[in-house]
Amino acid sequence: MGVDFFNVDGIEITSHKIDAGFSAKNCAAKFSELGIKKKELTISDSLLAFKNFYVFKSQENPKGLFNNISYYFVESPNKKLIAFTFRSLNKNDREFERRFIGLVCNGAIPDSVYNSLDCEDVNFAGREIPLEEYSGRWMGVNNLQCPSFGQMNWSVHKDMEDALSTVENQYVGIKALEKRKIVSDTTVNVIFEGTEATARKVVYDFTGVRSSFLSMDGSGKLTIYFVAAPVRGNFVSCVMSFWKSDQVDPSGLSPLLEQVMKLKQ
Repeated sequence: MGVDFFNVDGIEITSHKIDAGFSAKNCAAKFSELGIKKKELTISDSLLAFKNFYVFKSQENPKGLFNNISYYFVESPNKKLIAFTFRSLNKNDREFERRFIGLVCNGAIPDSVYNSLDCEDVNFAGREIPLEEYSGRWMGVNNLQCPSFGQMNWSVHKDMEDALSTVENQYVGIKALEKRKIVSDTTVNVIFEGTEATARKVVYDFTGVRSSFLSMDGSGKLTIYFVAAPVRGNFVSCVMSFWKSDQVDPSGLSPLLEQVMKLKQ
């Protein structure tokens, strides 16, 4: 059946549908990659309109940043077994999770929200960006890496507060990485998708760091911009980066970042 990946309000979501009967044994065995044991499947969410099991796990790392994961194992109306995961930082929106599960189970998510895998034309918060010449690759949902041209990940939010909170959490996560030194930490004025905004610009010195926050291996200086702004009637959080060894144009940005942001003079 395959796995679908989503990103909403900074929440990373997976939906994995298979042909199997609903039981604790099947949920644990058929989705063993999730690491949920049969003995953990004892609680259901009574507010969901589907037969289900629910598991919640949280880990604080670094201090003050909670990595939360909600697991749902659901029997859909057409008797498919679907495993959902919702990964988020410092929040846990059960009502949103229920609504999203309902949309998937009822086949109500439109094809227009999906990006193609080829990365030639990318839907960036409602605008198609042609990126064929950059040979980009998806490192995750809304997480695009173009070797030598930069990287960016973004999410569309319901309000500005949530967008600001998401970029702050990402900043805290990167700041806590080992083997890094902050060279500079400033705020700069930018034009992000046509809107004036303030971005946090941080230059780090990394040595062979690999983490969930950084999808690239590298050493030397890495420049990262953290920005949240209103975009086409929604609110977008975005983290953009490039290594010192990447192509940097006269604008002061790498080509990928230039597609969505300009530095104000």
